[in-house]
Amino acid sequence: MLTDRGWNTNGTLNYQNRIHAFFVLLNLNSSASAASPAPQNLRFWYLDTILFTDPQGTPLSGLDANINGPYKTFSGFGTDVPSVNYTGDGFGNAGPGGNRVVMDSEGLVLANDGSFWISDEYGPYIYHFGLNGKMLSAIRPPNAFIPLRNSSESFSADSPPVYDPTLDPIPADNPTGRDNNQGLEGLTISADGKTLSALMQSALNQEGGLKSKNRRYARMLQYDITTNPPTYLHEFVVPLPIRPDGSGKVAAQSEIHYLNDNQFLVLARDSNQGRCASDGTTSVYRNADIFDITNATDLHGNPAADAYTGSIATTKGNLNSTVTPATYCPFLDFNVNSELNKFGLFNGGSDNNATGLLNEKWESLITVPVNPLTGGSDGQFFLISLSDNDFITTNGYLDGGKYQYSDASGCNLPNQALVFQVTFPKGTQPY
Repeated sequence: MLTDRGWNTNGTLNYQNRIHAFFVLLNLNSSASAASPAPQNLRFWYLDTILFTDPQGTPLSGLDANINGPYKTFSGFGTDVPSVNYTGDGFGNAGPGGNRVVMDSEGLVLANDGSFWISDEYGPYIYHFGLNGKMLSAIRPPNAFIPLRNSSESFSADSPPVYDPTLDPIPADNPTGRDNNQGLEGLTISADGKTLSALMQSALNQEGGLKSKNRRYARMLQYDITTNPPTYLHEFVVPLPIRPDGSGKVAAQSEIHYLNDNQFLVLARDSNQGRCASDGTTSVYRNADIFDITNATDLHGNPAADAYTGSIATTKGNLNSTVTPATYCPFLDFNVNSELNKFGLFNGGSDNNATGLLNEKWESLITVPVNPLTGGSDGQFFLISLSDNDFITTNGYLDGGKYQYSDASGCNLPNQALVFQVTFPKGTQPY
């Protein structure tokens, strides 16, 4: 399981990015009902942690990237990578300072050789790590994705460190490229392990990303990872759903998952609705949907679309008539209380730090065959989703226990997980 960039609700910190390994046990309960809800039946046992470093062995950081370059470079990478110069220990205490690669880690893929591919929001980049956690290479997206401020690369996401909130970029949001914290949120791999697909959380800023009502058309990139460096193969546009609450706002996506070469699961949701959330407790859109790229326009080879400030939509989010987006279909609604209540969970209602109220941020999709002996050839799968809690607690420790914090919200927000049994067409091969 991939952690986020550490506790960041009150600012960013010098948290070393990492993944954790768990043993997971699911005990099925088909008799659960709202009148007699089942107790927790999905359990996790912690096994191990792998800490991420750059190619030279220096730890990575969850701090916001420098507002301006130059950024770090490494031999053989062929690109710079987002980085930060920090003072002290990077947590607000005394220390020698340093310069580290920064990563707001989001998507995780386990490769056939045991290495890891991870997508990032700061760049937005895709990074390759060895089993020991050392960075092996980086994929830089086309220039249209790269955030520019004052006509220069600026990987800051306007998330200054806790210890110095004055480090704000001007302008706060870059006018072109990925929106702040709306980078390559979704990452998945084909069944044969050869093709990576990465989807932006929402539209690029020059294509409507600056406003939640205009950020519908998100770009997806595909790379052949059997070559070194990986080969840019395809680029498509995915039309994200509009929230059904009359607001006109887009439900940005938080994860994708391969089904077959043309179809993908996508986790789209509203924001700031749920346990300890700022706007309320009732989510109106929290879905695992499906999109199909069969008839979508391939932007690969369109230099105008991929150039700095290149655009396939207007700043108000109107898609160019020459571009056909993927076909988008609603599939699985997380918010159905008649189902949630069977396990003591609910969407909406009173918060009061209630353990059964669904968390706001759901950011992962995992598929497991119901019958491992068939490998899913019967189309029956468990679909598992976990939430992101932003490390929100009133009794938190980071940096090996040396840094203690208490989230300003006053909340303690455990992670949550949901399991659904779903049917896909026979022959579907979810990774």
